[in-house]
Amino acid sequence: MSEVAEKQVEAGAAEAAPRRRFFMDTRPLRHKPYRRLWSSTIVTALGSQLTAVAVPKQIYDMTGSSVWVGIASMAGLVPLVVFALWGGAIADTVDRRKMLLFTNSGIALLLLVFWAQAALSLESIPLLLVLVAVQQALFGMNMPARTASVARLVPAAELPAAGALNSTVMQAGQIAGPMLAGALIPLLGLPLLYLLDALALTAALYAVYRLPSLPPLNGAARRAGLRDILDGFRYLATHRLLMVSMAADVIAMVLGMPRALFPQLADTAYPGVDENFALGLLYAAVPIGALLGGLLSGTFSHIRRHGLMVVLAVCAWGAAIVGFGLSSSIWLAVVFLGLAGVADMVSMVFRGTILQAAATDEMRGRMQGVHTMVVAGGPRLADLLHGVAVPVAGASAAVAGGGVLVIVCMTALALAVPAFLRYRGPAR
Repeated sequence: MSEVAEKQVEAGAAEAAPRRRFFMDTRPLRHKPYRRLWSSTIVTALGSQLTAVAVPKQIYDMTGSSVWVGIASMAGLVPLVVFALWGGAIADTVDRRKMLLFTNSGIALLLLVFWAQAALSLESIPLLLVLVAVQQALFGMNMPARTASVARLVPAAELPAAGALNSTVMQAGQIAGPMLAGALIPLLGLPLLYLLDALALTAALYAVYRLPSLPPLNGAARRAGLRDILDGFRYLATHRLLMVSMAADVIAMVLGMPRALFPQLADTAYPGVDENFALGLLYAAVPIGALLGGLLSGTFSHIRRHGLMVVLAVCAWGAAIVGFGLSSSIWLAVVFLGLAGVADMVSMVFRGTILQAAATDEMRGRMQGVHTMVVAGGPRLADLLHGVAVPVAGASAAVAGGGVLVIVCMTALALAVPAFLRYRGPAR
């Protein structure tokens, strides 16, 4: 290469570096196995949202009751928690690729049953509740294996970037999926949403099939039992770094997730604004903010103070929720929720990186199983707590007060465990 050409390459690299530092870091996509796993996530993130819309819509159409919609949501919680814990133990004792193939195939076949019962107009609430419970059980087994596999597919220094890529895709699915479902139901009918999700999972199966084998690093595959699950909890109890990372998510979601109050706020807090329009904006704001945070996540790969970033992100989430609770303008409320979404993205990425990097591979699946339990259970508990607080304090005060508690509790936890503040991720 000539001297001139070398200078041009160096200049191009120098120009690209700031852009890569600011915008999303896509280096993990250079690794073919990770790229295959990520591509399967793109398809399933969109398809799963079709089912997430179809199930409550079908139940409401059958019953005319939001109570049954809530019951369906709770019907999936216990199976999700139980099988996330068991699935995490299994993911540490078998080939994770095979586990992904099994659970993805199971969900795809189950979606065909969803489609059949809707297409045949069986209108059986008990059948739907059973299908939801089985679906959430399979999902609970799938997630630990999927997330625990990432650290085997990319270098440790690229884990923050991989976490940002995964989270951004999931947030994009949460935005585009419901919009697509709303557009398709009048055109194709509700049953076809289940079929499209099944087809998406079938396409994703090919990408998972082409992953390398991911057997346990500490020995031959074996059957997981209760002892393995208990070993995971004992491991978690002796690793304060992992405990604080989990507790940070509990603090943010239980105390500061006000989604249960969105309908009331949309109805009463923004005079002159159509209630349905306001409600749609409130539900979309956090995912949109998180998506923007992911697209501008290039700096994540250059930050090593992962513990400090989690603390700052959770406190920023709390501050944004306070602002949301005190907002009397729908647009100001949306801005604060969008900022909360950005903070949530930062927290998700660095908490996920800590779980991937600080846990050993033989425990990584179990830690992800506990994490799945926390992520699933926290917002549901928040729904209950915020609902109870409203009659006492009012909706706006309940939201703002929860945000203040997030900041206070997260600060107290960080001061109580200074090692978490000092924790640094792997060097580049």
